[in-house]
Amino acid sequence: MEVVCIGAGYVGGPTMAVMAKMCPKDRFTVVDVDANRIDAWNSDRLPIYEPGLDEIVTMCRGRNLFFSADVPAAIRKADIVFVSVNTPTKLYGEGAFFASDMKYYEQTARDILAYADSDKIVVEKSTVPVRTAATMSRILCSGKQKHNFVVLSNPEFMAEGTAVQDLCAPDRVLIGGDDTPAAQSAVNRLAGLYSQWVPANRVLKASVWSSELSKLASNAMLAQRVSSVNSLAALCEASGADVTEVSKAVGMDGRIGPRFLEAGIGFGGSCFTKDILNLVYLCRHYGLENEAEYWHQVVKMNARQRERFVSRIVAAMFNTLSGKRVALFGLAFKSDTGDTRDSPAITIAEGLVREQAEVVIHDPKASSAGIPGVSFVQTPYEAAAWAHAVLLLTNWKEYVELDYARIFDSMQKPAFLFDGRNLLDHHKLHAMGFNVYPVGKPALEHF
Repeated sequence: MEVVCIGAGYVGGPTMAVMAKMCPKDRFTVVDVDANRIDAWNSDRLPIYEPGLDEIVTMCRGRNLFFSADVPAAIRKADIVFVSVNTPTKLYGEGAFFASDMKYYEQTARDILAYADSDKIVVEKSTVPVRTAATMSRILCSGKQKHNFVVLSNPEFMAEGTAVQDLCAPDRVLIGGDDTPAAQSAVNRLAGLYSQWVPANRVLKASVWSSELSKLASNAMLAQRVSSVNSLAALCEASGADVTEVSKAVGMDGRIGPRFLEAGIGFGGSCFTKDILNLVYLCRHYGLENEAEYWHQVVKMNARQRERFVSRIVAAMFNTLSGKRVALFGLAFKSDTGDTRDSPAITIAEGLVREQAEVVIHDPKASSAGIPGVSFVQTPYEAAAWAHAVLLLTNWKEYVELDYARIFDSMQKPAFLFDGRNLLDHHKLHAMGFNVYPVGKPALEHF
């Protein structure tokens, strides 16, 4: 079977790489109009970082996994076409700052229609609004087509940092299709591809609309938990309670569970905020104003958590950061990825720059992300040298294992440490001499 994925980003590349590994008799091609990105996928330095991805790409590339900038040729030879193009939040016109911008998606549909020379199964892999498949179908079946097209929904549920693991052993694979013989045949064909490594009881079949909404709903529910625990963290700081103890007690309730109940500086990445705002837009479109505001509050609380973190830093450091060196440990929105899209660390860094702090950043994988007024260094020790404060913003394991006595000795005094991920041993750090400020817990100070 010839499988093509249009879009060589964080979803398309890893998804096709794992499929190539798990389906050695099938051929997978990832295409993109960005030739530089394709060149990176064909090099020894992949354009994205995911644990385990390099090994899989090296093993499969040139065997049954290929990367190409020739989109027309790939479409022509494909049996199944996955669409994994960017669907960012729209920044202009109707629905600005809430709706998804579907211009790349629509263009892809027109490209498939223009270049297809046989029947195709077209699979939505990007996170899209409900009823997007109808848009794709209308274009493909606009009366100009020479061949038959079936559009399915197959949303991705992988998390950055664990993408390879999530793709190799998914919680579920969801396939949405219309209730027609042609669509159900296509659903079964796609399910057959997954059956080469995914147990049958983990392959769920639904309508297209239910499948599309399920992706938005999953991300919204996860983000809601993060905002909920961070709202409790604010109350814990004000009241003297410990959010870690509260989260543990709450998470031991079998109806709730412990996952996504870690207080911190808020969620980031390319999906959560975008998908919730999309959900808000959909609710408003259907006249569900109260429901729209409910979900909008999840995003507002997330933004508030970032602002509150910066405000706490300013208040703790004598209400001024002007001219003070502040070291940021981490820029990526989470560990085990270089992705900085909507990273809380960027918002915090920008807030510190507005306070006229000298901001110095270290991250083992993330790049500069175009933040004006900051500098980047090669080691966390270099960042912390002569700093007034250290901020732990990304939950990289290496930051837990640092020599904090050495860091303390290199800093100006009094030395401040703000643990935005609650990863460190705060009492041990306090004993070294740090003034320690966790999230959702009482500060440990020496004055």
